[in-house]
Amino acid sequence: MNGAERPPVGVLIVDDDALVRAALSMILGGAPDIRVVGEVTDGAEVPAAVAAYAPDVVLMDIRMPRVDGLTATEALRAGPEPPEVLVLTTFDADEQVLRALRAGAGGFLLKDTPPAEIVAAVRRVAAGEATLSPAVTRKLITHVTAPAATAGPDPRRERALRLLGGLTPREREVAVALGQGRTNAEISAELFMSVPTVKAYVSRLLARLELNNRVQVALLVHDAGLV
Repeated sequence: MNGAERPPVGVLIVDDDALVRAALSMILGGAPDIRVVGEVTDGAEVPAAVAAYAPDVVLMDIRMPRVDGLTATEALRAGPEPPEVLVLTTFDADEQVLRALRAGAGGFLLKDTPPAEIVAAVRRVAAGEATLSPAVTRKLITHVTAPAATAGPDPRRERALRLLGGLTPREREVAVALGQGRTNAEISAELFMSVPTVKAYVSRLLARLELNNRVQVALLVHDAGLV
């Protein structure tokens, strides 16, 4: 399919820093297939802006004075047919980032990510692909899989193992590959499957595990200790 036949990806920018909003608007405005549909300064303004502008992707600052990006993301993703959310942060191992990802954010980027990578990330998230800032992926994984501070059973790990235990061996292989941060093309090559077949498996995983996106599958795999 020709990309020119698709409508531009609509992006809503949510950040309380006017300079950040201006920079993001300029970066994204230079891409022919992306259109900035609106800008707001706080998470409290997000529901009305989403209703008014119907963005495909929300670029969400995680730290704002009234309603933070985490709360706004959780509220958005809990609603019907929510837009994708790409979290922006200056912190690379912030617990809030992990909570946003668990709530259904499609990924996160550091605010100093190069412009071309920001544009590419918006495109990937709009297409339903996970995107994690390359500079922080390893730290994120370490943070997610760090042993619990308290002794005893880990409910999150037990839940993850129970859910993944209901998968077929092939579904489990695909889930583990997602946990390793593999793209569809990389999974295709590693597991000797066509890319359309990989996409079908990913869709099946999301349905069976009742998750919103690939990032949540990856986090589940990490919770289970499989990566």
